[in-house]
Amino acid sequence: MSDTQNAPGIAPRWTSSAKSGVGTSLSDASRVWFTLSHGILDEVYFPRVDTACTRDLGLLVSDGRDFFSEEKRDAMSEVSTLADGVPAYRLVNSCKQGRYRIEKQIVADPLRDAVLQWTRFTPLAGALDDYHLYALLAPHLGNFGAGNTAWVGDYKGTPMLFATRDDDYALALACSAPWLKRSAGFAGVSDGWQDVHAHKQMQWAYPRAENGNVALTGEIDLRACGGEFVLALAFGQSAAEAGHRALASLVDGFSAARDAYVAEWQQWQSAIVPPTPALPGERDLYRTSAAVLRTHEAANFPGGMIASLSIPWGFAQGDDDLGGYHLVWPRDLVETAGGLLAAGARDDARRVAQFLHITQEADGHWSQNMWLDGTPYWGGVQMDETALPILLLDLLRRESTLEDGELAEYWPMVRRAASYLVANGPVTQEDRWEEDPGYSPFTLAAEIAGLLAAADFADANGEGRAAQFLRETADVWNASIERWIYASDTDLARAAGVDGYYVRIAPPDVADAASPSMGFVPIKNRPPGESDEAAASLVSPDALALVRFGLRAPGDPRIVNTVRVLDYLLKVETPNGPSWHRYNDDGYGEHADGSPFDGTGVGRAWPLLTAERAHYELSAGRRDSALALLHAVEAFAGDGGMIPEQIWDSPDIPEKELTFGHPSGSAMPLVWAHAEYIKLRRSLRDGRIFDTPPAAAQRYARDHTGSPHALWSFNLKARRMAQGKTLRIVATEPARVRWSTDNWQTTHDADTQDSTLGAHYLDLPTEQLPAGATVTFTFYWPGANDWEGENYSVSVE
Repeated sequence: MSDTQNAPGIAPRWTSSAKSGVGTSLSDASRVWFTLSHGILDEVYFPRVDTACTRDLGLLVSDGRDFFSEEKRDAMSEVSTLADGVPAYRLVNSCKQGRYRIEKQIVADPLRDAVLQWTRFTPLAGALDDYHLYALLAPHLGNFGAGNTAWVGDYKGTPMLFATRDDDYALALACSAPWLKRSAGFAGVSDGWQDVHAHKQMQWAYPRAENGNVALTGEIDLRACGGEFVLALAFGQSAAEAGHRALASLVDGFSAARDAYVAEWQQWQSAIVPPTPALPGERDLYRTSAAVLRTHEAANFPGGMIASLSIPWGFAQGDDDLGGYHLVWPRDLVETAGGLLAAGARDDARRVAQFLHITQEADGHWSQNMWLDGTPYWGGVQMDETALPILLLDLLRRESTLEDGELAEYWPMVRRAASYLVANGPVTQEDRWEEDPGYSPFTLAAEIAGLLAAADFADANGEGRAAQFLRETADVWNASIERWIYASDTDLARAAGVDGYYVRIAPPDVADAASPSMGFVPIKNRPPGESDEAAASLVSPDALALVRFGLRAPGDPRIVNTVRVLDYLLKVETPNGPSWHRYNDDGYGEHADGSPFDGTGVGRAWPLLTAERAHYELSAGRRDSALALLHAVEAFAGDGGMIPEQIWDSPDIPEKELTFGHPSGSAMPLVWAHAEYIKLRRSLRDGRIFDTPPAAAQRYARDHTGSPHALWSFNLKARRMAQGKTLRIVATEPARVRWSTDNWQTTHDADTQDSTLGAHYLDLPTEQLPAGATVTFTFYWPGANDWEGENYSVSVE
């Protein structure tokens, strides 16, 4: 009878984010993506790379009397690929008690929506007849562990295990060997693990489990297959579709699917030439990283690539964490495209540009993150995510990947993005770590370099007025960086032995004050009462972006000072090499006892920051230091070559699988980290930073171009300006500005000019005003036939 009394099962959870492999077919006919961890299949995604449909599929072993073993917990696993740079995997799981060995090969079927697992079970103690072997599958269809229905059935007479959810998703599990027993139960209560663990064999045979957190179990006839068999896990919109694909995969055979899968990946990798060959004994993640990038692209949304086929601390996350990291972040997407371009995968990078073109919002910005169809997930606005797509197009142009005609087609996209930056920058609602508003060095660097790149596009499209305005805006923002985010003569500066440094972020409401230390930053992911810190007490490797994007020279004393402070506060020496925290007092990471991040925690070191630091070292002429940091990134990767988001940077906690200098429970792989690794390999080969915009580097780091302007806008209500500057007032609508320098005893009226970018500006002749003078002004809006009703003032210093 159906299992009803145990519904709906325990609260659903995802699984480990410590992936040892990720894979997909490059064929348009296959729409599945799979992940591996602890020797078994974990999440499988269908029909989009942002939609997980399983939790995991593993094997249980018993002797029917007193022995029980679960391979993912009770076996030691080794992982390797079937060919270099091909995400087709060989797993060898050896029982810790020496009782058995399980060998697997896993690929996606290039002809259909199915994952195939060839398996050989070998007894190491006793004979094959002494063992029972069970497949245990946890459906989590459509990104949900709840609301699934599972049952025992068949497709055209072939016995299978099925599950569906909401009439939109279905899966079928078929085996080339006969099933001896099958059951559909509720997870944690009546599933096969509970049954076999308690009874050392299957005693339950529930035909159906309705609307809950379900699990499917089937005993494989080892005697009939001699211990060698194939599991086909297939998907469809209906159970019949899934069953059809499962049976078709078995009929075609594993060898045919494996050979076609390997061949398509080898063809793709043939265009990927590593910049420098690895030395004997060195770990080379280049082809693995290239495959990781390509694996994360959606087949049905070309150019759409998610941040990671994992859910950080997934074993502690349920259905309320719907997005995980299988969403598109425009920032990560641009970083990924840069990695593909550095590797020579030009067509793949072009698809990313097209995806960005399609998913740009009407006002010119991109969503903080989104589903593959462009639907926003979180609602924040991060200004770097509007600037970076412009810089990607500039990089594609410089790498001769886009033709002149194509560049013209992208000009409307660039124009909208640049207009949004001008209207809303340089303050960002959130920094690149998605936490705080204000003036962030990474965001500022991306915005300013993006404006310069947009100016080049404007010139190429015959819009000289727009180009001039964009360059002048970039110049005034660049000239203001130190006033906004450079702190001097602080306790931290004295402790680190420097005169000043760039802060992590300066809050927008006080960032035009004499010092950023006057403001406070609310730190996310910290317990109540521990969230506010003085801006001047926080630093971040984000400051290195000022060099990476060409705004400051690597030897600039302010950069050198900041590097000293970063190393003083954020650097962690591990057995595998150094790494850095995102910022001091970060709370995004495991707790001190190793328990998973749950909204608060302790921030850990990030391998991608090690790679970013290597880029800085290379730009400063220290190639050997950069190379050593490259090897550290390689050492931080997991056994399968996956680079994690974070590494554990505290003493080992073996029971929680946390080892000093090795992956933590955060996302793994992080695609952005793999992209940064590839770009670092390219930069080391070229002897220069691959993605530094040359226009910005020439204008600011070498020519030290300044600005004659001080800037006031409704987004940047400056209260002070330096003596000798021309005050530029910017509005988003045409306006008449009434202004005075003697407290309205005399007044002047002037109309704004149209920048052609949605901004209207007026330059006031303030360069001759003495220190202590005050400029006061207000606005008349012709379109509304109304006055602003408020006066604004800027004092001259």
